[in-house]
Amino acid sequence: MQAMPAILTVPRREVLAWAMYDFANSGYTTVVLTAVFNAYFVGVVAGNGPDKDGSATLLWTLAMAITNFLVLASAPVLGAIADHGAHKKKFLALTTMGCVLFTVLLGFVGPGDVALGMLFVILATLMFASGENFIAAFLPEIAGQNEMGRISGYGWSLGYLGGLLVLGLCLVYIQWAQSHGESADQYVPVTMWITATMFALAALPTFIWLRERAVPQPLAPGESYFRMGFARVRHTLAHARHYRDLFRFLVTLAVYYCGIYTVVVLAAIYAQETMGFSMQENIVLILVVNITAAVGAFLFGLVQDRLGSVRTLAVSLVIWIVALVLAYFIESRAGFWVVANLVGLALGSSQSAGRALVGQFSPPARAAEFFGLWGLAGKLAAVIGPLVYGSVTYLTHGNHRQALLATTAFFIAGLLLLATVNERRGRAAAVHLG
Repeated sequence: MQAMPAILTVPRREVLAWAMYDFANSGYTTVVLTAVFNAYFVGVVAGNGPDKDGSATLLWTLAMAITNFLVLASAPVLGAIADHGAHKKKFLALTTMGCVLFTVLLGFVGPGDVALGMLFVILATLMFASGENFIAAFLPEIAGQNEMGRISGYGWSLGYLGGLLVLGLCLVYIQWAQSHGESADQYVPVTMWITATMFALAALPTFIWLRERAVPQPLAPGESYFRMGFARVRHTLAHARHYRDLFRFLVTLAVYYCGIYTVVVLAAIYAQETMGFSMQENIVLILVVNITAAVGAFLFGLVQDRLGSVRTLAVSLVIWIVALVLAYFIESRAGFWVVANLVGLALGSSQSAGRALVGQFSPPARAAEFFGLWGLAGKLAAVIGPLVYGSVTYLTHGNHRQALLATTAFFIAGLLLLATVNERRGRAAAVHLG
């Protein structure tokens, strides 16, 4: 295999086209999974007002668990097909159209349409998550080793802007609709159509300018994409075990990511069911938290090289624990705003530090391989975390405070496991064993 050049000569507009996909798809996660449709599903679609017995929350978390399990099972096979057949762009187009279509269909989900709502959100999120994998696979084709971090960060920044823009548009529309006496089952569908439209329009530069540079490769005799895909996972896992601190950190990351994914998909539901926030207040809350998360990622990034990634991550996990324990006790809305901004600060810093550690512990020749395992650990966490929250809510007859306190356990366990990771030894292994 030829070595990847340190710098690739790719037109700037193609790099922009790649990054614009982050801008395009961020509206989906922000509006559908974090701020609007999740709270609408629990409060209107699966319930009629407060979710007193926790059953509506359990159904939402079950939908998220099913989605992420499907992604976990399908990603290796789809990745093998896309790589060997040079079908990344074709698959990206199909998943984008699928996500846009099912997001449009979410607009037709009304009170009582529980099965339909779950089906459409599962399919839309499956398409979204698969598309994320395909767009990420283009990065080595448009960036050399020395510029991957910069270009990846460029996409991440545009993603924050895209999510804030779409959520802001939805907020403006909801304020207008509420001023004209419309109810949630009238204005939420329009926010789904706004989100789908913005996704489709903002993704156009990606399909116009981004090139597929991979060369199709035939399958070996008797080989199948299914076997090849899961053989890749086994191969990657076997290599990761030779890197003791990398493997320990991947386990650590999977544990604390259970907590992160839980908060991401259930924060608005908690605010609605426990704190009595309206949908408009929820949207403003998520807008502010997104800004705080960006600030957290930036500030902790500045001190990370001095403190070390493990210490930086430990500080962010302590902030998570403090924030969730405070949320358990706080009754006032003003206090909850403080908690929400602590969560934003911890969210940005913990994601940034975690990704940096995986990069530092991975030999350059196996970086893509180990980042693939990082992605699988994240999806596994996305299955377990929200489902635990939903189960606790249901078993405690709708007690979201108990479920949030249970979520804190993931961060405590992650902090304890992090203590077993030796950053200096992990970096040395990446150099000497790689």
